[in-house]
Amino acid sequence: MNHNLADMGPLSWSRFLKILCMFMLTITPILASGRQIILFLEDEQVKEGAHGELGAEGDSSLESGVIKEDSDEWDEFGDMEDKSVDDLDPGSWRKILEETLSRENISSTEEGLYISGVNKMVYAVSEGEQELMKEAISDLHLAADGGYAHAQSTLGYLYGIGSGVEQSDAKAFLYHHFAAEGGNFQSKMALAYTYYRQQMYEKSVKLYAELASVAVASFLSFNESPLVEPVRINDGSEENKEALRKSRGEEDDDFQIIEYQAQKGNAVAMYKLGVFYYFGLRGVRRDNAKALSWFLKAVEKGDSNSMEFLGEIYARGSGVERNFTKALEWFKAASRRKRFSAYNGIGYLYMKGHGVEKKNYTKAREFFKKAAENDDPNGHGHYNLGVLYFKGLGVKKDIKVASRYFITAANAGQPKAFYQLAKMFQKGIGLKKDLKMATTFYKLVAERGPWGSLLRWALECYLKGQTGRALLLYSRVAELGYEVAQSNAAWILDKFGEYDICIGKSGFCSDVERHQRAHTLWWHASEQGNEHAALLIGDAYYYGRGTERDFERAAEAYMHAHSQTNAQAMFNLGYMHEHGEGLPFDLHLAKRYYDQALQTDSHAKLPVMLALLSVWIRKNYGDSCLVTLIDSLPGMLPKLGNWLKKTLIDDGNVTLVTLFACLLTVLYLRDRQRRMAAQVVPQPQVDNN
Repeated sequence: MNHNLADMGPLSWSRFLKILCMFMLTITPILASGRQIILFLEDEQVKEGAHGELGAEGDSSLESGVIKEDSDEWDEFGDMEDKSVDDLDPGSWRKILEETLSRENISSTEEGLYISGVNKMVYAVSEGEQELMKEAISDLHLAADGGYAHAQSTLGYLYGIGSGVEQSDAKAFLYHHFAAEGGNFQSKMALAYTYYRQQMYEKSVKLYAELASVAVASFLSFNESPLVEPVRINDGSEENKEALRKSRGEEDDDFQIIEYQAQKGNAVAMYKLGVFYYFGLRGVRRDNAKALSWFLKAVEKGDSNSMEFLGEIYARGSGVERNFTKALEWFKAASRRKRFSAYNGIGYLYMKGHGVEKKNYTKAREFFKKAAENDDPNGHGHYNLGVLYFKGLGVKKDIKVASRYFITAANAGQPKAFYQLAKMFQKGIGLKKDLKMATTFYKLVAERGPWGSLLRWALECYLKGQTGRALLLYSRVAELGYEVAQSNAAWILDKFGEYDICIGKSGFCSDVERHQRAHTLWWHASEQGNEHAALLIGDAYYYGRGTERDFERAAEAYMHAHSQTNAQAMFNLGYMHEHGEGLPFDLHLAKRYYDQALQTDSHAKLPVMLALLSVWIRKNYGDSCLVTLIDSLPGMLPKLGNWLKKTLIDDGNVTLVTLFACLLTVLYLRDRQRRMAAQVVPQPQVDNN
């Protein structure tokens, strides 16, 4: 049974808070990690005086964070003046990568040097040309010295990772600071993330708030879809072949099957193709014309999903002339076929007075309520109702009810709801001021901004085998705080270390430089909840890869991975307790961790059983030579492996050894067959007579 939240009364509101309003926010494919975030709202977090009008700190000014009725923030379909990608993300590498810039569009000497520098940098890492990287840095320095912000931002990136220059966090910060002052949004993202990691929330929240507002604007007017799929190219230590296969666009077998079904008249397949082209999903380039064509074909088959998309296309003017009357017709057609989310489109048109006689907030609220009470998978209906109560449009202003709607919408992954909650936490409107929470939510929204499109370019380069270019782009996005980019860049460094794709201070990266760079990236990813990254950080400290060997810090990293239920980390902690390395020697705790590893992952049965046998031997035969033998195995096995590799492979004896093994197998089977035959020889019968 559905209830109107506004009519639930103060008792329900109190209960709503006391049970902590657990709010599981699973970010849709755009956000880097796809992990869950849990927000707990307790009574003390709700600001007194939040019911009805704003509290003492709130007023009707823009500074208070209150949205005015005619604010652009309500422009769901972008009534504001359209902005180009360059306006939203000035200095982006995207146009350079697309090679769409012409000399006529270069407005200054510094801009020309910047474009030349980025081009040379990209080709240097693609082709392994060290001299070309020096030329690139020279061009960028000349442009930066002339005050060109985007060149300063690129130099900040290069100094941050130590590519072509000596690594320097101080110089990286300085260049990013000047670039951010000059309007470069990548540098603002880099600085915001730096402050965020250092828990300097007062500085971080201001930058992320600005970036989140630009990201929200990109939902309205960005020529490319703001939906960036965070494809993780690694699955643990192996390549994520399934995810990569699904990202090959029109070359993917699944895509071609769907296309074949659509050509045969399958309405669902037609709709899927329309969505792929409309948003640019699964490696498909966005194409409004193809999206429109497939949606039109699908509606001929009666597909209500496509009807709703056509309503949005005409309301936004995406690839067609804007027509609110047609938009209303398509929204109504979809709603008649029980596509309840289409009610949001109808409600919006009544809010703005487009395609209808006049604005009507009461009708808008009715349609939003219908969407929220039926099927609201993306949280649009709840978000829209939240805005009505937050602004007092057609209803009495009620910040408590608004925040409840925003929480429900955020639970469904609605990014604008995160944005509103972030402002409420930042300004102390309806919720008690909490800069850490505000910064976290702003960061989630900001990472949906247009600068995230480099993730798509990086993935395309990786799929084409352009590993050096992919590393460059993933490293750039990693600097902005995207966890998936951090883990992808680190994995490429570890996986392709033998190839000349990493340019260090002077020439190609040494093993030390490569390990240090990968270590930093894994560390940042582990801070953002990547359990595999935390495991690799532990390995780096345990074996001394990219850092000094430190068993205690290795144990800390394994503990972090263990807290995320990682079986390998549990096993490693058991091993460290068994040998007293970085943790106290404790066979009881060692056994406990080994048992946990087996409970978590059944595939760990063999190594766990061997480890438990080792614990048993230590416990019962601690002074025997068996313990000495067990302790010597880690050092003996690599030597044995090298000997086998040299003897069997390098000397060409693998065939001889294989034949010898086959001979032993045949002899064993024949002997076994002989013994079994002897057992079934009939015994002579005894005549009792």
